[in-house]
Amino acid sequence: MAISRSSEHDWSAAAPVVMPILRPPGAAGLDAGGLDRVGLLLSRGAASGLTLHWPGPLGIPIAVVIPGDGYDALVNPEHLVSWDVEPREVLSTALANLATWSNSTPWEEETSGTRRLLVSDSGERWDAARILLLEVCVFLERELGKDVRVLVGIPSRHLLVAGALAADDPAFADDFQAFVAAEAEGADEPIDGRIFELVGGGLTELVGGVTELGGS
Repeated sequence: MAISRSSEHDWSAAAPVVMPILRPPGAAGLDAGGLDRVGLLLSRGAASGLTLHWPGPLGIPIAVVIPGDGYDALVNPEHLVSWDVEPREVLSTALANLATWSNSTPWEEETSGTRRLLVSDSGERWDAARILLLEVCVFLERELGKDVRVLVGIPSRHLLVAGALAADDPAFADDFQAFVAAEAEGADEPIDGRIFELVGGGLTELVGGVTELGGS
């Protein structure tokens, strides 16, 4: 859909379409976590045009976009001032839109021997952000099995991959890490070349690191 002036300036037009995305750690942006409308008004001049960032998992910032035909507009303080809404409402609305999209978007399963991957690579730009949804984390842990460690990669905006690390196949961790790093390196919109672990419905840092998991 084309970005219209109505969605840029009218929250009732923007609310049904805004979506969250993940950005690389260290990407330039203005922290929206502690801002309210007064803070936005005060920052409007100095931070005009800066992308708003909300705290994401493990130092990976969340941004919100207005989808467009061929490109997306990153939400900045001027949008929120025009919309007359608080940052928390924008993020919660974007996450609700993401959940609606995710509920109707299938996963691909890839297997090789005993190795299993669940992959989100829809081509619709929201795949990596699915990891922000608790229901997605619970789904991945349930589908990949109880007696495995669930590894997760979000190398680019367009790709979320989760794999089952079994105790009798420690080399899988090294292979998984190499794949995620290569995807991040070659991505047009990279996010993170690291791999993570899903524990209790959320992303965590790998305990011991990949070398220990892979046994190399």
